[in-house]
Amino acid sequence: MADRTTAVVWDQALLDYDMGDHPLNPVRVELTMALARELGILDRPGVRMVTPRPATDDDLTRVHRAEYLKAVRLAPSDPFFRGWGLNTPDNPVFEGMHESSARICGATIAAAEAVWEGTATRAVNVAGGLHHAMAARASGFCVYNDPAVAIARLLDRGAQRVAYVDVDVHHGDGVQAAFYNDPRVLTISLHESPLALFPGTGFSEEVGGPGAEGTAVNVPLPPGTSDGGWLRAFHAIVPSVVRAFAPEIVFSQCGADAHRLDPLADLRLSVDGQRAAYLAMRALADELCDGRWVATGGGGYALVEVVPRAWAHLLAVATGDPLDPATATPAAWRSFAAQRCPGGVVPETMTDGADPPLERWEPGTTPDPIDRAILATRTAVFPLHGLDPQDPRD
Repeated sequence: MADRTTAVVWDQALLDYDMGDHPLNPVRVELTMALARELGILDRPGVRMVTPRPATDDDLTRVHRAEYLKAVRLAPSDPFFRGWGLNTPDNPVFEGMHESSARICGATIAAAEAVWEGTATRAVNVAGGLHHAMAARASGFCVYNDPAVAIARLLDRGAQRVAYVDVDVHHGDGVQAAFYNDPRVLTISLHESPLALFPGTGFSEEVGGPGAEGTAVNVPLPPGTSDGGWLRAFHAIVPSVVRAFAPEIVFSQCGADAHRLDPLADLRLSVDGQRAAYLAMRALADELCDGRWVATGGGGYALVEVVPRAWAHLLAVATGDPLDPATATPAAWRSFAAQRCPGGVVPETMTDGADPPLERWEPGTTPDPIDRAILATRTAVFPLHGLDPQDPRD
């Protein structure tokens, strides 16, 4: 195993996944990489930049149906195309849709393979994290499901225990669906309640199919949940379940849309809280699988205010020392961001001024809505791992 090296998978062509006038604007990825570059993150010792190749049809059909790939290729040439979840407001068709989607999958495969092969300890693809795509349907801005495709590659390479942790504000439904009956993949998703937000799934009772009970873990949180409650939920559930599962590799989807400024959801995290989540996931990988950690981006629609800072923190955590939250955003980046996002509020520092509290979950007789969500998930899942849902030490 390489000594804490990091593969950062990047190609300017990853920005071609562009749905036009749409919330999923690739400028957020462009600004992330520009900020990381200006902060010197990409020049740290041990960082290896990797240029990916597009995923092949054989790669994609590990998760997606061949007929669906055919539809994705055909749809841009037919303005009246219907079906497969394509040509909808959420998933408009665009030129080169198959090629750009396959390239994102290829980038996440490259990240996963670098870690599995031991050429890097950690790997990041901030352009990835398209976790809603189903086997034969585009969904939630996602055409192909790069985390699922990359995890399938890990299984083909011999992995027996992959822990997938999804902190996007939306339920990681496509990844869960891909591995719901596979005991080799633990999928954990912390998200806003499906009663309030797309995709309407991710209830605590969804725990995995026959033979894989306990390998789907869902933590649906009430609208308005902020750093303290979110981190309390994370630490009350994720470390215990991941330790019990004993993964060989940790795979994270790090959507930035749980932030309080995100226009499409109603959680209230800060970039400081998100940074704390990245540190917690890295610590689990260090503790349980010799540091093997693959991370992707995901959702996030505050294009200049939030996403570039959140994912620059992710890249810093993955490549070495975390950034001091008080770090100023470089003047050159602020100028570039103002040019690329006219009218956006360009942040001057890497912090929201928050100091995420360390709150320990304790079972109570009159818990608040967050604690009710925690207890519901622990009750549904913990016994399946031999853990006590009422014992805060588990």
